[in-house]
Amino acid sequence: MSKKGFTLIELLVVIVILGILATYVGTRIMGKPEEARRTQARLQIQALENALKMYKLDNGDYPSTEQGLGALVEKPTVGNIPSHWREGGYLDKPRVPKDPWGHDFVYLYPGYHNPNGFDLFSYGADGESGGEGKDSDIGNWDGSTEGQ
Repeated sequence: MSKKGFTLIELLVVIVILGILATYVGTRIMGKPEEARRTQARLQIQALENALKMYKLDNGDYPSTEQGLGALVEKPTVGNIPSHWREGGYLDKPRVPKDPWGHDFVYLYPGYHNPNGFDLFSYGADGESGGEGKDSDIGNWDGSTEGQ
């Protein structure tokens, strides 16, 4: 009488093969969230650039470094007070978004990389200036966004 089924060895081989496949697929997928965060940061920088350009169209100049990105959601009370600040602000939401790692974007006007415009950037995953790979800065001067 023959019994059909798998032997213990056959089951172990299948489990090992599935484990190897899961490890391979898992490592391939695990690298993608960081790419997604960097892409999201670039898109947020582009959206903030557009809002800053609208601010300049209405008021004749960009907000100062001191006024910062907060000038896009609240009328500045320091520095050069804008005369035609748009009621409701320049962003869809009443707050300046944080970068994908939960840090504030950095805004400088006039910019170091864009002396006739502004620098807008994220410090990346580590939240510190410089770095490589996932820790490298993402800015509007690196060719991925417009800049001025």
